[in-house]
Amino acid sequence: MTDPADPNLPTDRWHTLLTEGRHPKSKALDALSSEEIVSLLLEEDRAGIEATLAQREKIAQAADWVAEILEAGGDLVFAGAGTSGRLGILEAAECPPTFGTDPERIRGVMAGGRMALFEAQEGAEDRSEDGRTAVQELGSSDLLVSLSASSVTPYARGALAQAREQGARTILVTCAGATGLEEQADLLIALETGPEILTGSTRLKAGSATKAVLNAITTAAMVHLGKVYENLMVDLRPGSAKLRARAARIVESAGQVTREEAERLIRAAEGEVKTAIVMARCQIPASEARERLSAASGHVRQALEDFRDPAGSQ
Repeated sequence: MTDPADPNLPTDRWHTLLTEGRHPKSKALDALSSEEIVSLLLEEDRAGIEATLAQREKIAQAADWVAEILEAGGDLVFAGAGTSGRLGILEAAECPPTFGTDPERIRGVMAGGRMALFEAQEGAEDRSEDGRTAVQELGSSDLLVSLSASSVTPYARGALAQAREQGARTILVTCAGATGLEEQADLLIALETGPEILTGSTRLKAGSATKAVLNAITTAAMVHLGKVYENLMVDLRPGSAKLRARAARIVESAGQVTREEAERLIRAAEGEVKTAIVMARCQIPASEARERLSAASGHVRQALEDFRDPAGSQ
């Protein structure tokens, strides 16, 4: 018997999945103390992170693709249902304040729409056509990262199928085994996280592992795009008191100036942290600092090296 939402899948397509299996260490979960439960959960989270390390080469490939797509002017979209969908939207939402990216260029979609962020929309994940509709604007210059702990969620599969038909590059991040999934996306990141302490609750270890993968993909990509100098987020948007203070500390440290001078430079650079750093280190006005950064494709290290290079324009 097949699922009417996706004729290629059996109605009960979950019973063989590791993510739906019962964990042998937690069969007496309801008889354990709080400390014992917490210990089991955290030990399994650690195992989930170890599972991501086994996929580091593919995660690095995904980061390279993200950098390549964004540098070329394309869009990055995360798609998923339930916890996976929320993680994708969270990752997209964190990129603008952290890395100064355009929120329209990196975005997330999930089964059930925006309301599903706050309240579960039962049955939304079963509609593959909704996944298709959510990514119908993607084209050959874009990248879709589909997130599905089980790998069989119709919404996630529908998004993948539609994106591929439109020529977009595709990545599937799943916590199910890799068998039979290689043809679903251009790049498969299969995390062997195994069964959950609470059977089937993939918001636990699978969610932690998926979040770690997304953190790694976007952070590595942003480093390659020049959004980072040393280990500092030099393209952050100082839109709050905390971020304004962080921006000042970054310019103070990277620019090798006093806190007062860092704040003055940030004002002169109209809030652009990178520009303020180059102004400080090269003792040049904002307009020239921007020119140097533009010539270095936005990379602070390269802009500073070019300034010190006697064969350069200085």
